Amino acid sequence: MDPVLSVAVLSVVLGAVIVFVFFKNYLRKQRSEVQTIAKPELHSDPKKPSKPPQSKKSHPKPHSHSSDKDQNKRHHPLDLNTLKGHADSVTGLCFSPDGRNLATACADGVVRVFKLEDASSKSFKFLRINVPAGGHPLAVAFSDDASSVVVASQTLSGCSLYMYGEEKPKTSNDSKQQTKLPLPEIKWEHHKIHDKRAVLTLTRSTASYGTADGSTIIASCSEGTDIILWHGKTGKVLGHVDTNQLKNNMATVSPNGRFLAAAAFTADVKVFPIPLHDSNGSALHYDRLSLSPDGKILATTHGSTLQWLCMDTGKVLDTAEKAHDGDITGIAWSPKTIPLGNEQVMVLATASIDKKVKLWAAPSVNSS
Repeated sequence: MDPVLSVAVLSVVLGAVIVFVFFKNYLRKQRSEVQTIAKPELHSDPKKPSKPPQSKKSHPKPHSHSSDKDQNKRHHPLDLNTLKGHADSVTGLCFSPDGRNLATACADGVVRVFKLEDASSKSFKFLRINVPAGGHPLAVAFSDDASSVVVASQTLSGCSLYMYGEEKPKTSNDSKQQTKLPLPEIKWEHHKIHDKRAVLTLTRSTASYGTADGSTIIASCSEGTDIILWHGKTGKVLGHVDTNQLKNNMATVSPNGRFLAAAAFTADVKVFPIPLHDSNGSALHYDRLSLSPDGKILATTHGSTLQWLCMDTGKVLDTAEKAHDGDITGIAWSPKTIPLGNEQVMVLATASIDKKVKLWAAPSVNSS
């Protein structure tokens, strides 16, 4: 009987152990289930004060600051306005003698003549002139007045000059209607003026030096080495100039028509030496130069950077880095002041490959 009792006792002990292990595992599972149920409740508490996510949404400071920075890059204290409506790169521009009209040449095949009633206007009326088919306007210059425009247009066979103007400028008693925009009629034209080479710049001036008769002189500068002087009204060739410097960059005529200045491949032509450097410490090589009508300010460009220099001291009056979203292709001063609200200001116009034309006020020379 002892063996039987011992087996029974062993069976009871083993059964108790099995029951104990079973309930132990069961209790562990219950605890884990309770913990898993309690965890969402614990996480739900931090979700109640879900202010940090809302605060991030309610304070989009990085976005607002970035937009503000972009606006600061686009806008400069001297930036007056932007002339819109160009569908491609603006390749040239020129003010009329009275400063009330601005002509632009655009790679979209259109020459536009904007009427500048007020430099602060929200929109500007303009006359649209389509060049002959197959041509791309490269440069533009006014001839005798705002009713005549000379356009350089490039085709596969070479560059042509067209003068658009009125037969007889219309006048009226109303002073506002005395000067009207030119009609798109070709009065004279010349083809292959520089063989197959393109025209880089067109510049106008009035021959007023000495015994000159006050005629308008147009200078066309080719990408080669030749420069041709034209009579603005008749289109006759007045003379040829060969710079003999590999290739030209630009040319301009003095306001009185006495001097012709050309910037070519070499450094033989200089306005005055000023040791200016960009933000990287490299010396600036100017792309465009334009002297203000009063002779006090020299406007210069390098890429998309625009600078105003004092002619007397050579100091930098102001700088507009990234004045355009692309390289500046042309600059021109208005011959006369332009209304800006209740005041008259001297205005500089700039053209760029970013399809924009901008108007800039002249900085104060005394502030330097």
